[in-house]
Amino acid sequence: MKIAIPTRDGHVDDHFGHCAYYTVYEIEDKKIISTSRLDSPEGCGCKSNIASVMEEMGISVMLAGNMGEGAKNKLESHNIKVIRGCKGDISAVIQGYILGFIMDSGVGCDHHECHNH
Repeated sequence: MKIAIPTRDGHVDDHFGHCAYYTVYEIEDKKIISTSRLDSPEGCGCKSNIASVMEEMGISVMLAGNMGEGAKNKLESHNIKVIRGCKGDISAVIQGYILGFIMDSGVGCDHHECHNH
């Protein structure tokens, strides 16, 4: 399983579409077997081809801080499950997900330039 986290300075970036990059973890038997970096596209990620790139890479889960319904729908249309409400250090977030402690918050942005998280 491959999992992506929008990242800025080692923490979950609270806005998926404007993150510095994505940290991609490959998980096998509840252990991290590899970590890589996927650079964020220029401009807003929700209007780019990042979802199709991630699908081609085999990414199946996005652990995000927050995102609008449009971005969520786009990722899900590319077979990427979206878990919103993640925050803090990405190492702690991925470990929490592996252990089953991370669940979708159900809360999304209600407009494109949402910064009120």
